[in-house]
Amino acid sequence: MRQFDAKGMKCPLPVLKARRLLKEMTAGEQIEIEATDPGAPKDFVHFCETTGHKLVENSERDGVYVIRIECVRTVA
Repeated sequence: MRQFDAKGMKCPLPVLKARRLLKEMTAGEQIEIEATDPGAPKDFVHFCETTGHKLVENSERDGVYVIRIECVRTVA
């Protein structure tokens, strides 16, 4: 599983950078994003709905939002 530290980044940077990383991944791989922007959870829900990636986890731990996404397709 890949890790992406987006703590301190403001919207839309966490989603934009995660999108770039997901383009390098193959179907079935997962990425875990840690973010502090309170808008990140809903931004990633919308991102997964529009891109088809699977939202595996969307939680909060000690003030850090943890979002785990599974890549469901390979980008050519």
